[in-house]
Amino acid sequence: MSDLTITRVEAIPYAIPYRKPLRFASGEVRTADHVVVRVHTAGGLVGTAEAPPRPYTYGETQASITAVVRDLFGPAVTGTSVLDRAEHRARLHRTVGNPTAKAAVDMAVWDVIGQAVGQPVHRLLGGYADGLRVSHMLGFDTPGTMVAEAHRVRDDYGISVFKVKVGRRPYRLDVDVVRALREEFGEEIELYVDGNRGWTASESARALAEMADLGLTLAEELNPADDVLGRRWLVQQCPIPFVADESVPTPAQVTRELLAGSATAISIKTSRTGFSESERVLHLAEGLGVEVVLGNQIDGQIGTLCSVVFGAAHEATSRRAGELSNFLDMTDDLLAEPLQITDGRLLAPTVPGTGVVLDEDKLARYRQDA
Repeated sequence: MSDLTITRVEAIPYAIPYRKPLRFASGEVRTADHVVVRVHTAGGLVGTAEAPPRPYTYGETQASITAVVRDLFGPAVTGTSVLDRAEHRARLHRTVGNPTAKAAVDMAVWDVIGQAVGQPVHRLLGGYADGLRVSHMLGFDTPGTMVAEAHRVRDDYGISVFKVKVGRRPYRLDVDVVRALREEFGEEIELYVDGNRGWTASESARALAEMADLGLTLAEELNPADDVLGRRWLVQQCPIPFVADESVPTPAQVTRELLAGSATAISIKTSRTGFSESERVLHLAEGLGVEVVLGNQIDGQIGTLCSVVFGAAHEATSRRAGELSNFLDMTDDLLAEPLQITDGRLLAPTVPGTGVVLDEDKLARYRQDA
């Protein structure tokens, strides 16, 4: 086996425009301004992942991720082995916050480990399934436009599960969209909603009541978790699993929200908790008997590939469709071999590591620090 000592960690900011703005209650995205993170080893192996900044959710920006990886996290793990994952966690957690930066370092380390032992990380993590069903996220727009997008995505990629962004005021704007989707497709599609904390508890309750006949399967972050009593009141009457997402970026917060009655399901995002911390969240959820869904951080293809690596590895994350298709809204991407969604599914890579191989010409074209 080659020398697995980490010699340096790169942080490369890049920017690729979206075809159209993706709008939701907590923000709007027009450009994928992410950061590629590369972990280099003495034996020549290189692991790759990416960090997507979401300043309106976690406070991270492209500049802050680049700086913290370059100035703190890279030096913290340099000189250690990629196998020293517990030591990495201890050193990185001396710095509070910065979840996506930490996650990218962790996933890049796992990529090296998989390459070193000649196995897909998907199998090292569990290898439960060969891939995942795909859920597509629909952002704010008119009912007609969102129905048309759902038709396109279903016809082109076979996707039949849709996460509808809600949280606008008045809430009936979103109720009308969900109703239009159900009336257009009937029971041919699965629908669930994500409010990104946009409504109050009472608005959420009224919206759920008006959508009670539409067969929703999940409701996510309809109101802020910081509205402590209102959130508990809402969850107690919610007839479907209530998913905590941005309110649970750490295992400790998962525990607090579940035990407080502020959620009944958990969204796991590898872009937020990497592979190692995502396993902690998954095992915690399984131990407490709650469902999980594999979430999306508006990932590009690198992040999506890492999501399917983790999601397909475990039974619990394989039960529901994973949110794996928002890279379709980007005008370009960085993978040398673009991801292919076929018949509504995305397969986990079978090559050693995570399968992330970049097109170096595209990286040179889109990087922001050259």
